Amino acid sequence: MTEHLRLPPVALITYSTRPRGGVAHTLALGEAMHALGQDVLIIGLGDPGKGFFRPVAAPTHVVTAPVTTGGLEEKVAANIDALEAALADLAPAYPILHTQDCIAARAAARVRDAGIPSRVVRTVHHVDDFDSEILMDCQRQAILEPDQILVVTKIWQDILREDYGVLADVVPNGVDPARYSRHSPEVVARLRARVGATDRPLLLSVGGIEPRKGSDTLVAALSRLVGERTPPPVLAVLGGHSFQDHRAYREKVLASLDALGLTLGKDVVELGTVPEDEMAAWYAAADVLAFPSVKEGFGLAALEAMAAGLPVVTSDIPVFREWLVPGRDALLTPVGDAGALADALSAVLDDEALRARLRTAGLSLADRYTWTASARRHLELYAGSPEALTAH
Repeated sequence: MTEHLRLPPVALITYSTRPRGGVAHTLALGEAMHALGQDVLIIGLGDPGKGFFRPVAAPTHVVTAPVTTGGLEEKVAANIDALEAALADLAPAYPILHTQDCIAARAAARVRDAGIPSRVVRTVHHVDDFDSEILMDCQRQAILEPDQILVVTKIWQDILREDYGVLADVVPNGVDPARYSRHSPEVVARLRARVGATDRPLLLSVGGIEPRKGSDTLVAALSRLVGERTPPPVLAVLGGHSFQDHRAYREKVLASLDALGLTLGKDVVELGTVPEDEMAAWYAAADVLAFPSVKEGFGLAALEAMAAGLPVVTSDIPVFREWLVPGRDALLTPVGDAGALADALSAVLDDEALRARLRTAGLSLADRYTWTASARRHLELYAGSPEALTAH
């Protein structure tokens, strides 16, 4: 597979070691490339003593994340500087620098522009809406400076072409179906008991409480379900680590619970970051994934849920219509429509035949999106550039 391409070593670089979508993408892609025989190094910013949030079946290198006391602008600048310094030493051995975010892309471009003959590849998962002009400019440069741009869905290919004049190649996300099919009934029962769902339906939310995940719409929908259903469902919220500070939004959502007739710890249970080896069991423990995102690059949690056989209710946004068939693979509801979201969640909870159809379709779809296929496509695209074919 890779022998005839004669690809030099590839460094896959991400801004964190925590369990966020882009980081999970980087680890899984690096592992799949490594399994195919490609020489890779996965680089992240974090605590070298702790490493990445899960064991990684590929070589890794963790760069010490700088400690800052200022705002997001200072944090971004410091992280770019830290990655640049590390890449200046590492890049000569890794001629292909595949970056997964703005911070890594800016750092890699600086190293290349300083004279190290590296090809900078960037995967744009999505484009953030920053309040800061400095950060918006940083994000723009991180799209314009790389030598090669990849995206995970066609909608983002269109956006980058229209808004930035950049031509990108599409390589979808992947999933390891075997990983999400392994779980213990005893662990599943214990997880449901942990959130008080032994005798209540369990809704699962992945990604924490933040604007992009539509958390305000989700708790409004939950309020209606709790008021109408016996027994009422419980919402378990996993994750929440983000480079951006969403504390004000989170506090606003949590402050709304009382007026919505919801109790934190009873109806809404925040779990934060859970051990990675628990994720398959959480998907198995839940009755439905509630994923009303406002914006996604791909929506990896939805694909993971399907690989675990968990029905999905998500938002009717272009990125999901690109790889999901509404009503067959998942139920899609209008963004911000809490009533429609509540109706869709109720339909999944009440209709056993619907659950079975969604489960079967989801499993079939997950089998078509593998990390091995994604890794092969990445290697083909690297090799499509003359610089990538340098004999090694």
